Amino acid sequence: MTSLATGFSFAAARRLLLVLVLMLKLFVSAPAWAGPVNWQEVTATREGRQWWDSGSLRRNREGNVTVLSRFQPKPPEASAPATAADGESARPAARTDARLYVMELDCDQGLYRDTSVNGLPQFGAQWLPVGNDDLTAEVLREACGAAPA
Repeated sequence: MTSLATGFSFAAARRLLLVLVLMLKLFVSAPAWAGPVNWQEVTATREGRQWWDSGSLRRNREGNVTVLSRFQPKPPEASAPATAADGESARPAARTDARLYVMELDCDQGLYRDTSVNGLPQFGAQWLPVGNDDLTAEVLREACGAAPA
């Protein structure tokens, strides 16, 4: 059976494939920030450690702040967090249980939502209050304070 008999040509199939690929790229691509990360660590808690990247701070169209953040759960008691030679906190260690988040922060209302977790978009992410999460509260406070106007 020829393509003309089915009413669907090779050129039409190519156009459809191109449109599908372009749509997939739009939905899958995550925001990219140029340059190296500049991790800022907040005070560690019993839950673990958290950093935010001052180089990734942006204001979106709604006026909220977006920021790249990294969370590392507290290690077992046998292994203490790494520190630099001068006693300052070291950069985040590469660990399989660490997670990267793109957070959207509503600085005025003290709310946040994770729009991406480990590079995967979180469509329909709900706004959450900081509550008793000291790490997120500190990220919100510091990132909102450092965000461009």
